[in-house]
Amino acid sequence: MKDIFHPERATIITVVLMLVLSSVLQAQEAYPYYYRIYFTDKGIIDLNSINPEQLLSERAINRRQEAGIPYLQQSDLPVWKEYLDEIASAGYKLHCTSKWMNTAVFRTQSPVNTGALLQLPFVKDVKPVKVPGLKKSFADKLDFEIIREDPLSFERPVTMVNGSVLHNAGFNGMGVLIAVLDGGFTNADNVASLGNLRSRNGIIATRDFVKKGTFVYNDNIHGTAVLSILAGNLSGLIKGTAPAADFILLKTEDTYSEFPCEEDFWATGAEYADSAGADIITSSLGYYYFDDPSMNYKISDLDGNTAFVTKAADFAASKGILVVNSAGNERTGQWKKIIFPSDGDSVLAVGAGDGINLISSFSSAGPSVDRRIKPDNGAMGVAVPVNTSGGRVDRSNGTSFSCPVLSGMAACLKQAVPEATANDLLEAIHASADRYSYPDSLYGYGIPDMGKALAALQDKYMIVPDDEIVVVPNPSSGEIRLIFRESPGPVSLEIITLTGKIILRKDMPGFSGREILISGLQSREQGLYLIRIKKEEGTLVKKIIRIRE
Repeated sequence: MKDIFHPERATIITVVLMLVLSSVLQAQEAYPYYYRIYFTDKGIIDLNSINPEQLLSERAINRRQEAGIPYLQQSDLPVWKEYLDEIASAGYKLHCTSKWMNTAVFRTQSPVNTGALLQLPFVKDVKPVKVPGLKKSFADKLDFEIIREDPLSFERPVTMVNGSVLHNAGFNGMGVLIAVLDGGFTNADNVASLGNLRSRNGIIATRDFVKKGTFVYNDNIHGTAVLSILAGNLSGLIKGTAPAADFILLKTEDTYSEFPCEEDFWATGAEYADSAGADIITSSLGYYYFDDPSMNYKISDLDGNTAFVTKAADFAASKGILVVNSAGNERTGQWKKIIFPSDGDSVLAVGAGDGINLISSFSSAGPSVDRRIKPDNGAMGVAVPVNTSGGRVDRSNGTSFSCPVLSGMAACLKQAVPEATANDLLEAIHASADRYSYPDSLYGYGIPDMGKALAALQDKYMIVPDDEIVVVPNPSSGEIRLIFRESPGPVSLEIITLTGKIILRKDMPGFSGREILISGLQSREQGLYLIRIKKEEGTLVKKIIRIRE
């Protein structure tokens, strides 16, 4: 049946959606005071009586088991419902909870007598985290400047970190789940560069923790720009760092104000990502100053243990997730330093360099106040290709954009070496960088080299074959892996039919790993094929049997 567009129906739908959104906003504005309540305990739940599958997905359980992490801990238990119900019975509106932090955010119509709440035996502390009526000093906090010129190749974000080694070897993030925490994904449901992502249903879940819903394609294009760096694909215009990964899009940032309650939304989003089984959290968000100056953080709080959002980020890391966060764009401003949660000791804080490896003037400075190396690493954050509208690709600056460059590359590393834990990835990225032996407070450990990181992880986890090269699986249903006893250096591959026809050719002059993933047989008929491997030392030929699935 042919689809027919009815303008009058579209208008009605638009009006209905506007009315629904308006009612949601009015309901929230009717309770404009937000309070974070800290609880003394998790109630009387016996941890041993809980089935982990009630709280965590199979993927989350597997991730923890593979990392040697207990797959059910006290921190995984939800906030005790009876505590929440008792507070709600007094007229407070529950907005969100954090099981890791054992807190809840409630909204109220008027200021709260915190002393009365503190009289409750299960309440440890109460803090205001949002108040009405203040000037919105940070209303444009996620805005970013569009740069029209194209000074460097669209592939430079990838090549600058030697990410082509991973992509050319067939590692593009497939099978890895990335959670993107941001302030909105306007147009991500229709921009051209994300067409492949949408057509393969690579966005597996969406959640809005600000307005409490599942629709995230509104409010801001910042998250769309981030997602286009991760998964965008337009020939000659933009190349995502993990174009085959799957994604969870989580809106945790209130783009119309700046208050500590957004740290609570971030924590709730991270907990959702954990329970869904995310391998990586990428967050181009951060906090230090708020619309109410009395709520501001201090430089002395950059110790990795003070900020609410930093504690939540370290909790996420403790669950086996690699947490990658922007270092911030504050060096030319009043704050100058890295932002929270980048100070977390388990958080990969990413600074921004230009395309020739020089740190940008805006990229926030470290170290943490307890003298840990921060930022951790850098990536291209100047004139990075982004796609936020239609098929037009622009350029923009910010650690918001160097962050997804590196988190996408980490996803490719995870695909290449599935046994690698989040901590393995973090350490390999650190050690591969160009300033690892002499880190500083601007570059951190420097620009990483994905080839070196890949080699380190493969050396740790891959079984060295007795033969010079093995092909697995063989027979194969389409996807094969070539595993070398030693890194072959520059290599060229050809897959050839028995009639001598070359059906795939791949040249990898900069290859530095020990494994190559090839998908070229997936669309071919069953039968016998030859793979010709050309190295500097000579040429090898292997037989491959293609079978039906």
